[in-house]
Amino acid sequence: MTFPARRPSVRRWAGVTAVVLATGLTLASCSNDDPVPASGETDEPTRTPKPSTSPSEEPSGTPSETPTEDDGTAVPVYFAGDGPRGPALFREFHRVSGDPLLETARLVAGGGTPDDPDYRTLWPPVEITSVTATDGVLLVEVASDAFTERPDGMSKRQAGLAVQQLVYSLQGVQQERVPVMVQREGGLPLFGLPTDAPFEAASALRTLNLVNITSPAEGDTVTGDTLTVTGVANSFEASGPCRLVVGGQEVALEGYQSDGWMDDKLFPFEVELPLDGVTGEAVVQCETDDPSGGAEGNGPAIDTKTITVQ
Repeated sequence: MTFPARRPSVRRWAGVTAVVLATGLTLASCSNDDPVPASGETDEPTRTPKPSTSPSEEPSGTPSETPTEDDGTAVPVYFAGDGPRGPALFREFHRVSGDPLLETARLVAGGGTPDDPDYRTLWPPVEITSVTATDGVLLVEVASDAFTERPDGMSKRQAGLAVQQLVYSLQGVQQERVPVMVQREGGLPLFGLPTDAPFEAASALRTLNLVNITSPAEGDTVTGDTLTVTGVANSFEASGPCRLVVGGQEVALEGYQSDGWMDDKLFPFEVELPLDGVTGEAVVQCETDDPSGGAEGNGPAIDTKTITVQ
């Protein structure tokens, strides 16, 4: 997807009250203790301790509509996309029939296609036979001995991120930060990673894209005078811009204010974008704040959704 040229950093957005922080907090956010890795840094997410905070990046419920038995179950599925520091995970909701844990694992493991064309799975096709919540873990049984080593073109970091797709997705379905155990015949590794111990959820700030639009979803058709955009983010001073882009031109800009930012998780936000005079295809684009205006670092994290306005 082609984005409009980035504008200089916007430090005050319409409708957003500035957050005034003590100098010590501001300096701390830029210190060497900043949990966000530098470009090219390789995590070892497969054995990272559990986050100490509750998983607020996971909603307490599913999308606003209530599924019927025929509709199936709405589940969160984490796919990879391009972030400012390389691949990162983005969340989509998909409807599945049957066991939610098993079907979610199968979507991750090459059995599903993301709705957003900017996303992809890092998994080659792997057969998942069962997923069971037992003895304080989510036990995932892999049917074959394929891909004991990394496939051609998969880096070690990508292998770890592929496993985190599974961990974050299953924990999202379970609504609990329980470890995920991959069970293979003979205790074989997966993508070159050992399976003799459970996989924990890695640091959210190192693993997830730092902004993720929840609604509207990719391909939605919307009506009305305003569009309510919801999502999760971890952005400097808990604020950032959301734009509406039509034909490559920005037609609306509003700032969001999330519920926090000084923690290793993503925080909910909501913002209203005006739709006055807008019809046809449009792109909703939300970003993290870029205090340097592009002069330093890798630029903002970005997520986009293409919608139709009627």
